[in-house]
Amino acid sequence: MNKVEVIKQEKDGLDVWNDVLRYATEGFSAIAEDDFVRMRWYGIYQQIPKDGHFMMRIKVPGGIASTEQLRVIAAITDKYARGFADVTTRQTFQWHWLRIEDFPDIVARLDAVGITTMGACGDIPRNIVTCPIAGLHPEEILDSRPTVEAIHRLTAGNKEFSNLPRKYKLSVCADPEQCVMPEIHDFSLVGAINPATGEAGYGLRAGGGLSTQPHFGLWMDAFFTPDQAVDACRAVTGIFRDFGYREKRTHARLKYLVADWGAEKFREKLVEYLGYEPIAGVADNSPKNTYRDHVGIHKQKQPGLNWIGLSVLTGRVTSEQLYALADIIENYGGGDIRTTVMQNILVPNIPDANLDKATNALRAAGFQWEGSSAHRGAIACTGNEFCNLAITETKGRMIQIVNHLDHSVKFDRNVRINMNGCPNSCAQHHVGDIGLQGCKARVAGGDQVEAYDIHLGGALGQNRSFTHAIHRKVPAEKVQYALENLLNNFNSTTQNGEEFNTWVRRHTDAELDAFLGVETIIGAPDTEVRRSPESVN
Repeated sequence: MNKVEVIKQEKDGLDVWNDVLRYATEGFSAIAEDDFVRMRWYGIYQQIPKDGHFMMRIKVPGGIASTEQLRVIAAITDKYARGFADVTTRQTFQWHWLRIEDFPDIVARLDAVGITTMGACGDIPRNIVTCPIAGLHPEEILDSRPTVEAIHRLTAGNKEFSNLPRKYKLSVCADPEQCVMPEIHDFSLVGAINPATGEAGYGLRAGGGLSTQPHFGLWMDAFFTPDQAVDACRAVTGIFRDFGYREKRTHARLKYLVADWGAEKFREKLVEYLGYEPIAGVADNSPKNTYRDHVGIHKQKQPGLNWIGLSVLTGRVTSEQLYALADIIENYGGGDIRTTVMQNILVPNIPDANLDKATNALRAAGFQWEGSSAHRGAIACTGNEFCNLAITETKGRMIQIVNHLDHSVKFDRNVRINMNGCPNSCAQHHVGDIGLQGCKARVAGGDQVEAYDIHLGGALGQNRSFTHAIHRKVPAEKVQYALENLLNNFNSTTQNGEEFNTWVRRHTDAELDAFLGVETIIGAPDTEVRRSPESVN
């Protein structure tokens, strides 16, 4: 049995909160080593260099935060997190630079507005993601928000599911683009139609996950009504709890169990846990292309209302911007914001008459919604600025790359550039159009520098595929020039308006490597990488 399993057997992660309160009084040096692991169940991780500062994530189901909640998030950002927060790929927020003494007040403020941190990290159901325009989408199959809320109520703080073999990521969506990428989550409900009655509900996909061994989730051919969605979650989560592998941490995600069992056996066990047979005959309805960032100004299905999708480069925002957002949605919108799985922010329910006022206020706060495709599609993990696992810096480097591409390339196609500081794929480089995986490289003279493996070929939907490395160990300061070469070669060789991932598929690895032109990049300047809090937007 691995060490974390022993720690969980000795005390449940959800039972550590009273210890956190005690440590807040006694100080950082009093924290027992095993409790650093359990504190993850409340979204708390030590940040590098483990000198007394912490990162904390919260849960924001479906990425929806009210005006009141946003003001509390802004106040915590301002008081405790040195003035900045990060929007994550799980549609929530995380802070850095927190101290153990800060947590009682932080959690009390969050509790007062209905926000929890229970299950934000740890071997437990994580924050549930959904389409950020759920309820607004002109072509959605149904509104997924009630299902998201019901599953959140089932899982949040529930000891029935607080000791899973490993992390457990959930998604619910009913938009035709399936923008939350259900293929890469442990548990995904996907909008579907009952083949017998035409009723709107959900199909089920299970066993997705990335990290160092990526798997796409399998379609389970089971239809659930909205009222049965909680049953589906309880059953799949229970199967993972009871049959998931616990011997090795690196082989403990649900994806390994699903891959070993296959869809047919897993569905048989699902029926057993449900206690009834779900309707079969539900075809996998994956779209042809799942790219959808929702950035820009768009009409909602409600007449006279609009949403504005903001492009937030690397997801980093300041407390001043969060306060400004709260004022904007209170004065001009519908009283909430939506965060997205691409680290962006969406402002919904803005009446036609308020659009000019809202956009002027957003622009004054430093937001943009008309950025380049590189700006809109850039995703970066935390990187070695704060993460103990990361090898390379990410957010400042991504800002540098996007700024360079914006000034050097005319590019008018969708593109997702996903940057990870290590192989663990928190920023999902396995499914990006361009995936950048952090590493180290030796350069002339023998010095070791930060570098990236450049991966291409990721796609979701019907033609889904994972990226693979085209050129390894590219020094970090040369990556922007290699991507410039790549996109310029796309511009000169593209055919019939094809998307970037289609273009990649019709070229060999050798051709793509030649397009990158890494070996021809000479004398690239070693440019400075900006770090927080300056590296915003």
